Amino acid sequence: MKKIFLTSYIGGANKVGDTRLPAPLMSDNGLVDRLRSAWTENAKLLFICASPDDHEKNDLVCECMKISFPMSGLSVSGIDVCDNRTEARTEHLNEYDAVFLSGGHVPTQNAFMRRIGLREKLASFPGLVIAYSAGSMNCADIVYSAPELDGEAIDPDFQRWIPGLGLTDINIYPHYGWLKDEMLDGMRVMEDITYPDSFRHEIIALMDGSYILIENGHETLYGEGFSIRDGVLRKICGHGESAMLK
Repeated sequence: MKKIFLTSYIGGANKVGDTRLPAPLMSDNGLVDRLRSAWTENAKLLFICASPDDHEKNDLVCECMKISFPMSGLSVSGIDVCDNRTEARTEHLNEYDAVFLSGGHVPTQNAFMRRIGLREKLASFPGLVIAYSAGSMNCADIVYSAPELDGEAIDPDFQRWIPGLGLTDINIYPHYGWLKDEMLDGMRVMEDITYPDSFRHEIIALMDGSYILIENGHETLYGEGFSIRDGVLRKICGHGESAMLK
């Protein structure tokens, strides 16, 4: 049975001005160690982008990953990009050892995933799934698509709950450490937007460096995380700790 890593932030690159430079993956809370234990030597990865039209960015991220993964002791034989130039690569998903779901704009990535039928294809994929930020959010059965761009929070037609990949029932809210103090469309991102959206829905807010590992029917949170339900924030795990969610 496949293992699924749902991360808030995975590292792998540092931006210096407009340049993206390879860097080791985040090792907080045993992430790299657990990835290594599940890794296939000289793994072949498929990189599912979040912005299918942004070919330049997708290629740059992929080139970074080809260096950053080995920097963390995760050998790769190749990493292929899947965007709107190369959608057909998902027809041969089982040729890959791991699938990496990128971060970005949740609805944009979600629409691309639905167009290529990724939910159905991942259902029988036996390999490793690694998700970051928006990619982690889109792994849910019903995704919480939190407003993030100007105008989305006040747009009555913006869909905050959309079908996802069905790999978990958990709704993840990444980057809590810095988003908790942000404003959007004149509203507080957490108190005025996310808290009201949590009525009848639990949302798990993750700090960067925290992640959820799904394996053998269990879902375990590693690192600092919070439950948001019915407008109430509750800490459920601390840095260096773990908590069974299911």
